[in-house]
Amino acid sequence: METENVWDYPRPPSLERVSDRLAVVFGGNTIAETRAAFRVLETSHAPTYYLPRRDILADALIPNGRRTMCEWKGQAVYFDVVGHEKVATAAAWTYATPVPAFIAVAGFVAFYAEPMDACYVGDEKVMPQPGNFFGGWVTSNLIGPIKGGAGTMHW
Repeated sequence: METENVWDYPRPPSLERVSDRLAVVFGGNTIAETRAAFRVLETSHAPTYYLPRRDILADALIPNGRRTMCEWKGQAVYFDVVGHEKVATAAAWTYATPVPAFIAVAGFVAFYAEPMDACYVGDEKVMPQPGNFFGGWVTSNLIGPIKGGAGTMHW
């Protein structure tokens, strides 16, 4: 992977296709795997990856009822993630009807890396973006301070 400085990412954020293999493991099972994803790139953030619903096990997502509003993408709705006997509350989200600039990810699902057993970009196990608010996946090719840690909320 090429080195990417998160401070070179745009604001407002951009959307790009990802052909790398992405995988999400939870409860000892690979619950999602794809080569047809998107990622959102926003200044100071680790990329957030959106996987097509068709590449996620049907019984791995249970609607949660939580909703939030993103100034760039619109209203997000959340899922509890299920893997065997494990449940991670509100650990994935989607934009059913995003704003026009992000319509390509309508119905695609993003996962918080922290509660999962593992999330992968290619063969690399990602680290969660610091903090409990952001859903970015941190890979070893990223440089620049990444928003989310203590003292970065108002960057």
